[in-house]
Amino acid sequence: MAFFAGTFDCVVVGGGHAGCEAALAASRLGCQTLLLTISRDLIALMPCNPSIGGPAKGNIVREIDALGGEMGINTDATALQAKLLNTGKGPAVHALRVQSDRYQYQRRMIRIMDQQENLLVRQNVAVAILTDDAGNLLGVETETGAQYLSKTVILCTGTYLDSRIIRGESNVPGAPVGQMPAYGLSDSLRSIGFNVRRFKTGTPPRLHQRSIDFSKMTLQPGDPRRRHFSFAITEETRQDLPDLPCYLTYTNETTHRIIRENLGRSLFYTGELPGIGPRYCPSIENKVIRFHDKERHQLFVEPEGLDSQEYYFQGFSSALPEDVQEKFLHTVPGMEKAEVVRSGYAIEYDAIDSLVLRHTLESKSIRGLYFAGQINGTSGYEEAAAQGLMAGINAALAIQGKEPFVLSRSQAYIGVLIDDLVVKGISEPYRMLTSAAEYRLLLRQDNADLRLSEAGYRIGLLPEARYRAFLEKKAMIEEGIKALRDTVISPKDETMLKTLTKAGSVLPKHGITLMELLRRPELSYQTLKALPQMPSYPEEVEEQLDIQVRYEGYIEKQEAQVRQFNKLEQKALPQDADYLPIQGLSLEAREKLNLHRPETLGQASRITGITPADISVLLIYLEQQNQRNTKETC
Repeated sequence: MAFFAGTFDCVVVGGGHAGCEAALAASRLGCQTLLLTISRDLIALMPCNPSIGGPAKGNIVREIDALGGEMGINTDATALQAKLLNTGKGPAVHALRVQSDRYQYQRRMIRIMDQQENLLVRQNVAVAILTDDAGNLLGVETETGAQYLSKTVILCTGTYLDSRIIRGESNVPGAPVGQMPAYGLSDSLRSIGFNVRRFKTGTPPRLHQRSIDFSKMTLQPGDPRRRHFSFAITEETRQDLPDLPCYLTYTNETTHRIIRENLGRSLFYTGELPGIGPRYCPSIENKVIRFHDKERHQLFVEPEGLDSQEYYFQGFSSALPEDVQEKFLHTVPGMEKAEVVRSGYAIEYDAIDSLVLRHTLESKSIRGLYFAGQINGTSGYEEAAAQGLMAGINAALAIQGKEPFVLSRSQAYIGVLIDDLVVKGISEPYRMLTSAAEYRLLLRQDNADLRLSEAGYRIGLLPEARYRAFLEKKAMIEEGIKALRDTVISPKDETMLKTLTKAGSVLPKHGITLMELLRRPELSYQTLKALPQMPSYPEEVEEQLDIQVRYEGYIEKQEAQVRQFNKLEQKALPQDADYLPIQGLSLEAREKLNLHRPETLGQASRITGITPADISVLLIYLEQQNQRNTKETC
């Protein structure tokens, strides 16, 4: 028997990384928010890898932080190890990766959620989206019959919708870490017009620390100095890391042979299951098949927590039977006597087609209904959290009657992520990659605050104190650029001559500015600090000065590309257009344009199958439409 249980501005369904950011954003922006979760104890669960960040993903975490989200701060406060990756390459691909204590990460996030004003976290399972006869959103209903009325609903259901756990020939209802699946909501979505499809992901076995022979593996320590995701360093995050090391080992031909011999015992390889898995995070079975020419594959052994004896076996995800997992596990150096405390598995779950969403992550068909995270077909904590943040912001702005907040591909990795989902669409679980960003030199992890803090403050998420600190940093950078440009050093300056000689740099014949010196590839800001004329600033300011000066030409080139990109983005396409009769468009282009309904010419250009020739035809079409409208007006 259904019953009325309350009215809210926003109801968030799901307490994973997307749900946490969505609920926090909406409540912090003044909306009365309800978060419904299967288990209050497992909010912000890390069911897979206990780490945050990495290439592209680390950029997303810093963007979340710059906008006022929680993931970066929570990661810093619960970090076991931090490491900056790709330091041998340029700053565009530098990426911070943090190994977290998965249990402390959850506990801290639960505390933050419980203490948040305007937010109620309630344990219950949503089973239906409530709409009126006209299809307008009313709220949600739970399995207990409770009906919550709400102006907006954000679905952040993760991998729980009708989910099933697969190990070998075993295929049973289940969800991460032994929880029950969420039933009912998939049928409700189908009933109101959404296409639901099956995706899958997986996780490797967890091993007991005492059974692992680390002496046969390569030590992988964190960086010697503390690194942070958040631009706000607090007493909580300033403390030294415990720096629990990770370890590296490899598979071998024996491992591969056992896997190949047992593929017939996997439902995925007998063709009995339809779920589509992630291309860039494959199971060990997929690696052995797809990369059959490789003699070995990297495997990382990572701690799960300070007080936990469990270790995560990164790269060893498997859906083969338990007995087979243990058999090929024991062929890996250091794992000869490994004790499995949780076997690996694959999980199949329901997701929607993200093409039905706007850039705000609101449904095109039902106003007020938003989707975020793996229900949109993404994989990864970071991608989920970013979507949750954006959905929460836009739900709150819609309630308040304000303009939506959308990030473009040239502003943030978050913009690239959402644009790929809602414009290009996906056929497999999506993972954010550095290569997906056309303007990655502008979207560096080091300048996320410079790109997005103004927006975070304007929206109302970034606290006043953090915004003031950002303005001070920005002012120091501007001051530093001017000092570097204006300070001229005599060619006879002894300190400069010694510094340049030591660095193998050509000695100037005339006076030279600090900026000209800094542009030399063999010199850096740190090298030039030996000069008394070199301005001294906090480390993060000097990092910006170093990058902005040394890469100035490349940055200006990308900024010019962005200006050209924005011209196409500003050319709106009529939403009621019928593209089938337009002469000159390819048949594929006509079908794709009618299906995707892009809002701008720029979005149309990114749809798979749309060629530059099609864009030229659309430009002519728009010009003809403008001329026709002008005549009608006259």
